[in-house]
This record gives sequence, C-alpha cells and structure tokens, in this order.
Amino acid sequence: MSTMRDEIRQQPASIERTLKAEWRKVQRIKKHLESHRPRLVILAARGTSDNAAQFGRYLIEITTGIPVSLAAPSVFTLYGAKVDLRDALVVAISQSGESTDTNLVLERAKEAGAFTLGITNEAESTLAKLAGDALLVRAGREKSVAATKTYTGQLFALYLLAYALGAPLKETDLERIPGSAEAALKLEPEILTRAEKYCFMRHAVCIGRGLNYSNSFEFALKLMETCYVVAERFSSADLLHGPIAMLEAAFPAFVFAPPGPTWTSIREMIEKLSALKAEWMLVTDRSNRDVAKLPGAGQRAVVIPAKLGRQSLVPEELFTPIPYIIPAQLFAASLAAVKQLDPDKPRTLNKVTQTL
Repeated sequence: MSTMRDEIRQQPASIERTLKAEWRKVQRIKKHLESHRPRLVILAARGTSDNAAQFGRYLIEITTGIPVSLAAPSVFTLYGAKVDLRDALVVAISQSGESTDTNLVLERAKEAGAFTLGITNEAESTLAKLAGDALLVRAGREKSVAATKTYTGQLFALYLLAYALGAPLKETDLERIPGSAEAALKLEPEILTRAEKYCFMRHAVCIGRGLNYSNSFEFALKLMETCYVVAERFSSADLLHGPIAMLEAAFPAFVFAPPGPTWTSIREMIEKLSALKAEWMLVTDRSNRDVAKLPGAGQRAVVIPAKLGRQSLVPEELFTPIPYIIPAQLFAASLAAVKQLDPDKPRTLNKVTQTL
C-alpha cells in the first residue's frame, strides 16, 4: 500500500484534531478581525495550496462579502512592485511553510501594514514564525510527495478563517465534516474497480464550479503528478468557451456534481458530454437526487453514502468540498497502482518546492 493511500485514510482524524486544537485560537483571531475588519483578503500560495486558496476565495466572498484576491507572487518577487495593502488581510498558505515566494509576499505585506496570517502544517516553519498569527493544520507529517491530508486540512482551516471573518458558520456544522470525510472513504473498493477501466488513460478534463471549482484543479494535479495523465481543469462555464471543442467520443471527463446553485450548469454539461459520447464519471452524494435521473448515472456516478447538501445552508453545497475530493484522491492513488507507478515519489518532484 502506498503512503499516499494511508494518508488519505488519515483525513477524518486530522480534521478533527485541527478543530479541537485551533478553535480557541480562531476565537481570538475573530475578536481581532471584528475590530479590524479588512477591506479585502489576499491569499498567497503555490501548487496544491494555491488550489486550496481558490476554494478560500469562493468561500470567503460567498459567506462574508469581503473581496478576495489570489496573489501573484512574482509581482513581489520578480518585479519588486509596491502594492497598497493597507487595511488588507494577507494570508499565506503552505504545507511546509518554507515556500520562498509566498513567504516573501507575507514579508512585503507586513512592511506595507497588512495584518498577516499563515496556514501551514509545520508549527516551526518560517511561515509560522513570520506571520502575525497562524492557523495550524494538525495533519501530522505528510510523507508522500502528493499532498492529500494537508489539502483538506487547508480547506478546513479556510472554513475557520471564514468563521473568524464573520461567516455564519456553526461549530456543530464544522464538527460534522470528519464524519462526511469518513463516509467518502467507504468508496475505496468501488473506486479501485473503476480505476482499472482507465489504465491506458493519457489525457482527461476535470470539471467543477463554485465551491468545488478548486477540486477540479486539485483532481487534475493529482492525475498529473501521480499518474502522468495530461489533465486540464475547467469550470463548467469556461469549458463551453472553446475548450469543449477538444472533447470527443471516449474522452475522459471527471465532474463534481453537488446539489445547489451550480447543479443546473453541471447537469447541462453532463448532457453535452453524453451527446459527445465522452467517458464521464461524476462525484456526488445522496442529497443530489437529480443525479439518478441522468441516463447512465448508475454506472458513472460515484455517490458518497451520506446526505451532505442541506437546504438550510446558504449555499446548499457549503460543506461538500472536503468529502468530494476524497474519492478523487483515492482514484489517483488507485490509478497509479493500476499503472504500476509510485505515487509517493513522482519523477522529478520533491516534497518541498522553492521558487521565486
């Protein structure tokens, strides 16, 4: 068994640890932000952490109304630009806390008078020491090069940050997330069987929208780095603006299909994929009953055995991203095994990547 697969299985426990260990700190950060409400939030990250930041952008803007921007680190590191960051909250996200460029963004932000926050898995890292405050992902040391438990840990930390910024999230809702992740893990045998069908896959598209848009990026990254599949990632809207022209019969397409505001556009996309005779597979859960009405859904839908969408929430799919990425992680680990590749040590990659 790969270390990657073992670390995927650790995610419910690591999320639960993060909530218990960081909740008191989040209350302190919330109190500070109530009296120093930022006019905007800037998220700085690379790689998998940048995918998490994409989720953070949707989450914070939807639940708090505060504008969020994803930092372009080269603006600071290569161009040396002076950016007006007064009254901004600048958040650096890094699994290792040693990403040179995101740390430099944080350093420049402090000099410009911004309140800075770090999200990292390493309490003694440069990032944790540099930031004005830090939310720690309590995932334990991640040994596989392919990030899994730190990605979901970062997503969870961003829920905590959104709460601190005034999002109407409840502790009881956050406490349900480990159980949702556990439910997703029950799909492991089914996904291994499904992965065998894709043994010779060399290209694919991953599709998501809204809160699950970041998952399309993360799924594609996992396919690229562990299975050497050329995987493009799109929102269901962006795919229609040109890229859909490359799809044809038997072209693999992986779709995140939660209930809620994005479902109509996702359903329309699936109908187009079916008309093209593409080889589509979707990730959903029992709360999206409309999936069963799709022709072929019985063979193509990976259904998490839990009702994750709740109409009492705004939006309905608010807590789907963490459990939804787990089947995708399992699929990448399973496909690597089918292809007889080592997902823990992808060629040319190291666990810590330092760039400017």
